[in-house]
Amino acid sequence: MSSPYLAPDAFLSPLAIDEAVRRALDEDLGRAGDVTSIATVPDGTSGRAIVMARKGGTIAGLPLVETAFRALAPHIKIEGHARDGVTVAGKTALMAISGDARAILGAERVALNFIGHLSGIATATAEFVRLIAHTRARVCCTRKTTPGLRALEKYAVRCGGGFNHRFGLDDAILIKDNHIAVAGGVRAVLTRARATAGHLVKIEIEVDRLDQLEEVLATGLADVALLDNMDPPMLREAVKLNAGRLVLEASGGITLDTAAAIAETGVDYLSSGAITHSSPSLDVGLDVEM
Repeated sequence: MSSPYLAPDAFLSPLAIDEAVRRALDEDLGRAGDVTSIATVPDGTSGRAIVMARKGGTIAGLPLVETAFRALAPHIKIEGHARDGVTVAGKTALMAISGDARAILGAERVALNFIGHLSGIATATAEFVRLIAHTRARVCCTRKTTPGLRALEKYAVRCGGGFNHRFGLDDAILIKDNHIAVAGGVRAVLTRARATAGHLVKIEIEVDRLDQLEEVLATGLADVALLDNMDPPMLREAVKLNAGRLVLEASGGITLDTAAAIAETGVDYLSSGAITHSSPSLDVGLDVEM
C-alpha cells in the first residue's frame, strides 16, 4: 500500500522502501539488537517522540521513517504533520510517534539517516529549481548516486521539483566519448545505435565541441545532445546551431553558482551529479517525550 507521506506527484515503489529500510535496520541492529535500549528501558515501556526539522528545507523520506518504526513495532501510532515535497521552516514538527519505547529508540538512527539524507537532496534540488525558474530549463540528476539508494535519491530529486535522467544503463542510450572512440567516430556510433534501439528508446550523445555537434546534427540520428563542460558563450552558440532540432542538455561541473547563467543560454536541461552525491544532509532530529 502506498504511504500517505509520499509526495503527491513523485512515485516511489513500496518494495524499494521496504528493501532499503530492512537492509538498514539489519545493518544497525546486527545479531543482538539494540543492546543499550534492552539493558536500560524496561520491556513494555511506552513513549512518544517527535521527528523535527531543526533547519528549514524541502522534505523527502517520511515514508521511510514510517516504515522503519513500523518494522520494529507494527502497531505503533504515527501522526503525520507533513508529507514529502513540502518546504518547511526550521523547528517544524514533521511526525509524532507513540508506542513501544524500545522500538522508537531502535529505529531512530535509521529513520533519521534516511530523512536527513533525502531531504538534503530535495533541498538542494529545490534551490536549483528556484535559481533557474525564470528560464525554460529543467534541472535533472545523474547516475552519480549512492550504491543501492538510487531509486530513493532520484525520488528525492523529484520531491525538490527536479527531473530524473536515466535510472540505469538499461533505460536509454547515452553515447559518451569513450563509446565514440571505440566505435570509430560520431556517425559510426550513431548508425549502430539507431539500428539497435527500439522505437521507444531515446539516443543521447555527448559532445564537447561545436564541430562535434554539427556532425551529430548532420546525421539526423540522435534525439538529445549532451553538451559537456561548455561555458555559457559556447552553449549559446550550440543552441543557435541546433535551432531546436535536438533536446540539449548542459552537463559538467554545474553548481548553484553557475546554474542560472547556464540555464539562460537556452538549453533544455541542466544535469548535476552534485545534487545526489554532494548535498549536505538536512538537520532532522528526534525528540523523545516520556
